[in-house]
Amino acid sequence: MDDHRAQVEELLADYRRSREQLASVQRELAAVSGRASSPDGMVTATVGAGGKLVSLELSELAYRRHRPEQLAELIVRTVGAAAASAAEGTYQTLSAVLPAATDPAALVAGTADLRPAEYAVDDTETVDLGRQPVRRRVDDDEDNEQRESWLDSELIDRRVR
Repeated sequence: MDDHRAQVEELLADYRRSREQLASVQRELAAVSGRASSPDGMVTATVGAGGKLVSLELSELAYRRHRPEQLAELIVRTVGAAAASAAEGTYQTLSAVLPAATDPAALVAGTADLRPAEYAVDDTETVDLGRQPVRRRVDDDEDNEQRESWLDSELIDRRVR
């Protein structure tokens, strides 16, 4: 009987260690964040756990240097870079506790134990996503700083009318 009790005690101790390790990893994952700034420094984004945008900072000059569609694209790219940074932190945290052959990115994506054929989209299926707005690619205009602000040009246009 003492042998069984010792085994049960050992199993409980293993369970408690595993549970504490899981709680520790959960705390680390909750603290993961990523931060990125645009190349010109006009936009800075911070993304928290799970890719949630927690902070967006725009320089006062951002509105003068970029037309609205350019600024929007710059924000999207900067938030994407911050999210990629946070994702990398998540993968590093998970890789420390996962078996060596496990891909943390696949685990987060929910495809870790699936073959590509099991989660690939069937080409014969059609999904109606509704009418999605098409985002124009905004060319980076090197002369953008040289030009007058789009705000100024809008005001001039109104005065001329």
